[in-house]
Amino acid sequence: MFIARERELDSLNEEYHRSGFRMTILYGRRRIGKSTLIAEFIKDKKAIFYTATKVGKERNLELFSEQAVSVLDPAYSQARFLSAEAVFDFITQKMGNEPLILVIDEFPYWAEKDEALLTILQKYIDTQWTDRNLMMILCGSALSFMEKKVLSEKSPLFGRRTSQIRLEAFSYKDAALFVPDYSAEEKAICYGITGGVAKYLSMLDRTRSLDDNIKRLFFRADGYLYDEPRNFLVQELADVTMVNNIIEQVASGTNTVNEISQKIGENSSTVLYSLERLMEIDLIEKRNCITEEKNRKKTQYVLKDHMFKFWYQFIPRAASVIEIGHGDLYYENAVKPYLHAFMGSVFESMCRSYTLEQGVLGTYGSFLTNVGSWWGMETISDTDGQKLRQSADIDVVAVSELDKTAVIGECKFKNEKIDKSVYETLIRRASLISGKYRVVKYLFFSLSGYSDWVADRKDDQVVLLSLEDLYR
Repeated sequence: MFIARERELDSLNEEYHRSGFRMTILYGRRRIGKSTLIAEFIKDKKAIFYTATKVGKERNLELFSEQAVSVLDPAYSQARFLSAEAVFDFITQKMGNEPLILVIDEFPYWAEKDEALLTILQKYIDTQWTDRNLMMILCGSALSFMEKKVLSEKSPLFGRRTSQIRLEAFSYKDAALFVPDYSAEEKAICYGITGGVAKYLSMLDRTRSLDDNIKRLFFRADGYLYDEPRNFLVQELADVTMVNNIIEQVASGTNTVNEISQKIGENSSTVLYSLERLMEIDLIEKRNCITEEKNRKKTQYVLKDHMFKFWYQFIPRAASVIEIGHGDLYYENAVKPYLHAFMGSVFESMCRSYTLEQGVLGTYGSFLTNVGSWWGMETISDTDGQKLRQSADIDVVAVSELDKTAVIGECKFKNEKIDKSVYETLIRRASLISGKYRVVKYLFFSLSGYSDWVADRKDDQVVLLSLEDLYR
């Protein structure tokens, strides 16, 4: 079943219906749904679809040739092509006038073993295919290779692409389409435990309960996601021990280079290098305080993939119990009661996405084009009137650079209502950014609703939202 990705499909179809040669570079981390998107796009179209593997230059050439022959002229099934040029000549001779799609999936696996491949493709694009009705799609999961070797100015293919798509995880709204009959709370948790990654979402059985799905995927020794982070890291990185230690720290809330290096006993430069590698494979992202984006002291490293956060928080300590077949009991007693706490940061990211979408549409009276969070220090007075300095944060801050306005928000994914103290704290903290932006709206996002004191307030600047509102 193919779900969402309408924008990406529209982009590919727009390219398909253009004349002459066109080339799309499609890339994104593993499991994100690239091959599924391509398969949906080429359905009912004439296409050579080859997926490269780690088998070396000669074997990839042989397998690619077989695929090209089977599509263009099966009578040549016994033909053997001794070079990439030979098979590209064959494709050029046989493609005809009707549109042809040429897909090389996992392109880096072949190109890394054949240094001339990029240059050969450049030659055919420039000399043989310019006016031919050919659409080429080069697809890859190795983000660094795709950006540095295929898309960069130093690439032989630079300037030849006519479109590019970096495929990201599904939004929380699109992720909900995989479990349409679940409640809003269950949909949000499904987004949290999968991170919106297509492969993980596809493993959910919509006919089973949320608890059953989590137990089956994570808390059984044969569950698909029980060993997934370890398998993913082994495929992508050489020093798994180092990055595993770093991810553990980031997942637990240790977010700066210095703090991580102290916790794992490594120097800062080594930690920073590993963090950069983890950012290259889309697991970790660098986050800056939204009003101080150039302040290096206000830089945090956070897990971009929510599934990894869930896994590192719950699975390692449960491994021995899972291995003896009692993962279901562990889930019921040691995980389920803490799901709401885990969902806190996930819910904040959902609320930021919602706020940006509404802000771009002008829902809050300003054209909001950037969203993030704020953290720092604030000065408050205690009951005796004494001034105190304490750390403070604002979950959602969306800003407009056009008129220097802002919308700020507080998010609570808890089985308790937002009350007067939470309300007044957000109102007070508006002063922390008011020097740079004028706050025009205060948003509250609550799983469990609001106390009577909050619900009865009459203030046009305050918007009270439920989880269900995010899915409307």
